[in-house]
Amino acid sequence: MKPGEELPSLTVPITRTLIIAGAIASRDYQDVHHDAEAARAKGTPDIFMNILTTNGLVGRYVTDYVNGRLGRNAILRRVSIRLGVPSYPGDVLVLTGRILSVDERAIENECVIEISVAGTNRLGRHVTATVAVASPAPPAPPASRTAP
Repeated sequence: MKPGEELPSLTVPITRTLIIAGAIASRDYQDVHHDAEAARAKGTPDIFMNILTTNGLVGRYVTDYVNGRLGRNAILRRVSIRLGVPSYPGDVLVLTGRILSVDERAIENECVIEISVAGTNRLGRHVTATVAVASPAPPAPPASRTAP
């Protein structure tokens, strides 16, 4: 991995089930995330995905990529996220990313990778994020031993 490297895109269909399940899982009981009538009464055309579900999708996108490339369990260290347009049922969210930096100093036996992420749907930019993910450094090769 190196700075400037593009991640393959991830396409996520935004379903009513995803929106409601994400809201319930994150204990976000605001009616605009599960009740279409209440959402319309508040001026939006339908229920919409909450920030915590978006955050989870961004995290999944980055950790799946790093795990696939390195074959090791990546850990989210920092996520900075900014929401743009809403995501409604029937939208398709497309996540794209680019590696910003790779710190291979193996501080505390970790390699830290910083990745920028953008997510768009039919309305425009839904999310912009910067994610720092740590991956355990590869194990050191075994020391050679010579017989006495």
